[in-house]
Amino acid sequence: MTYSLTPDGRYLVVRGRLWRAANPGLAPEVREAWVRRLMAARRAVGQARRSGNHEALARAGKAVDEAKVALGERGPVWWEDGAPDLNRHLVKNSPYAAWFERGDGESGL
Repeated sequence: MTYSLTPDGRYLVVRGRLWRAANPGLAPEVREAWVRRLMAARRAVGQARRSGNHEALARAGKAVDEAKVALGERGPVWWEDGAPDLNRHLVKNSPYAAWFERGDGESGL
């Protein structure tokens, strides 16, 4: 899947929607550790769904959320300039609309 990163690095644009990017200020080893935990938690979600284990699904979902908060993709924003969180907003309804419409947001990464 291709996606674009907004010019300020705060969001990924996927199918016209903004998704908060991970905090670029995280140390590489910290980021890698949390990404590994996130991927393991996502695998656990899939296993729990396939097995129908609701308790395991809840635990795995909490682990996914914990990792995403640690990465900065959820929870408090990681930037400090007071800009609002536009996570999950349509890019066309955001301050990034003109940038995206110019085609700057379609190059993919």
